Amino acid sequence: MSTVVKPPFETTLLVRDSCLCLHVQRAARALARRFDDAFRPLGLTNGQFSLMMSLNRPEPAGMAAVASLLAMDRTTLTAALKPLQRRGLVKIAVDTADRRSRRMTLTPKGRRLLLRAVPLWKSNHAAVEDLLGGREPERLRKNLRALS
Repeated sequence: MSTVVKPPFETTLLVRDSCLCLHVQRAARALARRFDDAFRPLGLTNGQFSLMMSLNRPEPAGMAAVASLLAMDRTTLTAALKPLQRRGLVKIAVDTADRRSRRMTLTPKGRRLLLRAVPLWKSNHAAVEDLLGGREPERLRKNLRALS
């Protein structure tokens, strides 16, 4: 009979207490829940808000630029756009300069919904920053940018 070798429990405690990936994931899930709750009355998720905000620009956005900003691949971006497109919040059109590419814009309905969402974001964002206190929010943003 063979003995199963497993990491010692102390290793589990070390990972639990020090793993940056674990702590970032936990914080990300908690923040996502907080903002999902805030945007729920508008029928939006925090991811949809971020995607719509990334389209809030003077000129239609290209897929590569938005995918890069949101750190997602194009396939995931395309899937994320579909519910917004079905709701009439986002328009996807062929790029006139390169027919293989697509350009995305917020529709007037999408812009109106985004306007309603911004105050919810502002109040929740301020509350999160208050939890961190002092200069910590900017320090955290700087550190997160370094990781991404």
